[in-house]
Amino acid sequence: MDQPKAVPGSVAPAPSGTRPHVMLVEARFYPDICDELVRGVSGVLVEAGATSERFEVPGAFEIPGAIRMALEAAQQPSARRPFDGYVAIGCVIRGETSHYDYVCQESARGLQDLVLQHGIAIGYGILTVDNPGQAWARARVDGSNRGGAAARACLAMIALRHRFGLTASRQQAS
Repeated sequence: MDQPKAVPGSVAPAPSGTRPHVMLVEARFYPDICDELVRGVSGVLVEAGATSERFEVPGAFEIPGAIRMALEAAQQPSARRPFDGYVAIGCVIRGETSHYDYVCQESARGLQDLVLQHGIAIGYGILTVDNPGQAWARARVDGSNRGGAAARACLAMIALRHRFGLTASRQQAS
């Protein structure tokens, strides 16, 4: 039986009989902006009936490592329920050095590598902006709500995984 399709901009439907369990990984380098992104993520996850656990890391560069640790932990004999998907949120604001470029590029590459190597569902909500004004315009729930968009992307990819018959328990951390 085909799963219902998500309408662009809406919350992706959960596979019948399941409540998606999502890991929210937040880079706390800009806590006020991050809190607004979390508001957007949380609103979408609650609306979808998903459960979630929130984890903090120092910056965007550390987000892929935290997700990798969760994948490895899920393989342990005493593992609790694995995550069905992951939402990565944070903010990187351009400074005067090339550090911005490395953090943006490597955090995005790290997340994409996890997706391609492990077939996991990740919603990308790391803002990469030139100034705080741009960050706020994208973070605000009553603005671009990029946190909500990242959560919707994660839920859509969870639904796609289920449509292909894949579950979180089959994800390999090797």
